Amino acid sequence: MSERRPLGPSDLAVSPLCLGGNVFGWTADEAQSFAVLDAYADAGGNFVDTADSYMYQFPGNDAGQSETIIGRWLATRRNRDDVVVATKVSDHPRYKGLAPANIEAAAEASLRRLGTDRIDLYYTHFDDESVPVEDIITALDGLVKAGKVRAIAASNISAERLRASLDASDREGLARYVALQPHYNLVSRDTYEGERREIVQREGLACIPYFALASGFLTGKYRPGKAVDSIRDMPGLAGGYADTERGVNVLTALEDVATARGAQMATVALAWLAQQPTVVAPIASARTVEQLSALLALHDLRLSDTELQTLTAASAAQLSE
Repeated sequence: MSERRPLGPSDLAVSPLCLGGNVFGWTADEAQSFAVLDAYADAGGNFVDTADSYMYQFPGNDAGQSETIIGRWLATRRNRDDVVVATKVSDHPRYKGLAPANIEAAAEASLRRLGTDRIDLYYTHFDDESVPVEDIITALDGLVKAGKVRAIAASNISAERLRASLDASDREGLARYVALQPHYNLVSRDTYEGERREIVQREGLACIPYFALASGFLTGKYRPGKAVDSIRDMPGLAGGYADTERGVNVLTALEDVATARGAQMATVALAWLAQQPTVVAPIASARTVEQLSALLALHDLRLSDTELQTLTAASAAQLSE
C-alpha cells in the first residue's frame, strides 16, 4: 500500500486507507493497538485518525486514551515523520465546543498526549453553531501559523456552515479547510451525497468518510435475528442496521459480489466507498491484526461498473426515506 494520494489542496499525501483509532484503548488494549499500528505501517499505510474524546462515552474509558496510545507508539517506533496524524477538537469533556480559547487549549492537550510538536490534520469534530465561523477559522489559522497544525478540516458540519467557513477563509486570507470527514458508507449515504458532496467537489476538498464499515455491520458479522457478543451490537451502532430492509439488501449484494470476487465483504464495502466521487481515503478500524487484513486488501480490489451499480442500487432505498 505504497500509493499516496494528495489530501485536497494541502501538502499532505496519504494512503488510500485511513486507519481509525477509535478502538485503541477501548476494544483493543495497548498491546493489540500497537500490533495493529505496526501491521498497518508495515503494509505501507501512513494515515492514522483519532480524536481527543475517544472513547469516554463508554464506561471504563478516558477521553484522549486513543491519542495517548498513538503517541506512545510513535515514540517507541520513532516514526513520527512517516505518519500523517489526524485528530479532532470539540467533544472532549474538558474542552467542549469551538470557542477560540477552547480550541487552543484542546490542541495543546492533544499535542501532549500525542507526544508531538504538530498535528498534521486537525478537524473540528462537531460543529458549534454558537460560535461564528469566522472565530473558529481564526483560531485554527492561529494554530497553523504557529506551526502546531499543518492543515485543517471539518466533520459533522452542515453544508451551510461548511460553505460559510470556506468563504470566511477566502475573505480574510486565513487557513482553509482541506477535507471533510462525513458519516458515509453503503447504508448511510444521504448525509453526504447531495449538497455537502457538491461543495467538496467544487472546492477541491478531500472526502475522508468515517464509519466506512457502518460500525462493523458491512463486514457481514451482524445479521437479522442473530445475536452477536459485541458492544457494537446495539441500536445506533452496527446492530441498528441488521433489521432494516436496506441493511438486508446491502448485505445480500455485498455477499454476492464478495463471493464472485473471492474477497471479504468488508473489502468490497470499502472498495465501493473508495471509488465514489471525492473520496480520498475511507476510515476503518481494526481491533486485531486478523481484522486488518480485510481492510488492507482494499488496495488490490477495484470494482467493475456493474458491481458498483449493483451495490449502489441495493443501498438506494435509504435516499428516499
